[in-house]
Amino acid sequence: MERSGILCGGAWCVDLILMVDHWPAEETVSTVKAEKIFGGCPGHNMSTALKRLGAPFPVEGLGLLGDDAEGKYLLKVCAELGIDSSALEVRKGITTAITLVMNSQATGKRTFFYTPGAHALQTPDDFDFTRTRARIAHLGLPGMHEKLDAPWKKEVSGWVTVLKKVREVGLKANFEMASIPPERTRVAMNPMLPWLDTLIINDWEAGALANIETVRDGITDVAACRKAAAYLIAHTQLSFIAVHFPFGGIVLSRSGEVTEQSSVNVPQSAIVGSNGAGDAFAAGILFGHHEGWPMQKSLRLAHASAAASLRSETTTGSIMPWADCLAQADSWGWRS
Repeated sequence: MERSGILCGGAWCVDLILMVDHWPAEETVSTVKAEKIFGGCPGHNMSTALKRLGAPFPVEGLGLLGDDAEGKYLLKVCAELGIDSSALEVRKGITTAITLVMNSQATGKRTFFYTPGAHALQTPDDFDFTRTRARIAHLGLPGMHEKLDAPWKKEVSGWVTVLKKVREVGLKANFEMASIPPERTRVAMNPMLPWLDTLIINDWEAGALANIETVRDGITDVAACRKAAAYLIAHTQLSFIAVHFPFGGIVLSRSGEVTEQSSVNVPQSAIVGSNGAGDAFAAGILFGHHEGWPMQKSLRLAHASAAASLRSETTTGSIMPWADCLAQADSWGWRS
């Protein structure tokens, strides 16, 4: 069977996004300037980003939703964008996961309040990869799923069981990480690394996995990111690892090829929110990877997609077709 497409599974949630004038100290007040409901989490963000980029291949969703308004909203999004939702299970008696996203106008930074809902109930039994014809499975988030993060039968975690199921049917696995403490990151991710084919992460996550300090006083140490990427390539079977940071990104392949690209010089006036920018970056990489593009082109699209996503407080709402993203990036210019 010739495989084509990307299956986006694991976490699907609804974001309740609040734009506040500033992040308040405890027992003080901040004003909500705007609010919006949008989809979130790796499954939704990757699938919708790929469709908005104009993916010429199938995009599928896999996950667990509640039989509630939030679950119906996510299914409606899939229908509107042409995402195959046949593997998104709606289960009665549970609630869809919800994230309250607080975007500060003063700093552009985000704070999340997470209600796991269905995510707390997911087990490896909820992941059936036997019916998909996709080539790549994009999954996540470790550290945010009670049962998947815990030991499962003879495996160290349910995620390892899921990734073994991915490998058994011939899919390639890409994984998205969560912003959890470094020690928890290593405990959760190290058993999974042998079962991953690609990994697209940020500077902090790369440092956490390799136990290398990659961010000092809020500034990325690019040399340390290269070192962390080299460590991960040497200790895994990844075909490539991509590490992104505010002013650029690097990709190290198993062959030793290094690809680097500065990020887009987005005008401050165009930036509305950064929620989902990492997902948009990963979507650009996986889009090009699926289509067999040179890595330099894929990395440019990753940055261009992330830049386009900054124009909205939502995760993927302002992403455009891939050629338009690149044209917009060229018009803004690239950081030197």
